Amino acid sequence: MNEVLKALKERRSIRRFKDRMPEDELIDQIVEAGLYAANGKGLQATMMIVVRNKELREKFVKANAQIGGYGDVDPFYGAPMFIVVLSRKDNPNCRYDGALVMGNLMLAAHSLGLGSIWINRARQEFETDEFKKILEDLKIEGEWEGVGHCAIGYIDGEVPPAAARKDGRVYYID
Repeated sequence: MNEVLKALKERRSIRRFKDRMPEDELIDQIVEAGLYAANGKGLQATMMIVVRNKELREKFVKANAQIGGYGDVDPFYGAPMFIVVLSRKDNPNCRYDGALVMGNLMLAAHSLGLGSIWINRARQEFETDEFKKILEDLKIEGEWEGVGHCAIGYIDGEVPPAAARKDGRVYYID
């Protein structure tokens, strides 16, 4: 089977990570895959923030858990790092382009032997002054919408099996 198609079928959302930071060269490859995601009109109006700093990670964990109403649970499932994907608010394809970046990040992580999972609530985080300040500190200008967080790390345990695919989801018109 074609390697890309095989990876698409085998990639799963991982909900348990080891406390081991992925190597820089692996993260760089994953980020590069995100940069090559398809995007509307070739605008390349997305960006990524790689969060490896433990203190900043905890700020995201607490805010994300509060937004989701999860109490003291880590909504990032213990992943040691994540990549936040944002898209320019004035981009008519804002969320779609960001979703394509997220898909590339997760597939690239899988292909490199790492686990990943899409964590929501980035939009709500970056609507707050606290998280807008992160962009300001990075000297990022403009209005940005948080699309998602790609939590990444080494898998702790087994990769879950694929759920059965539901019937009746494809129609051909010849």
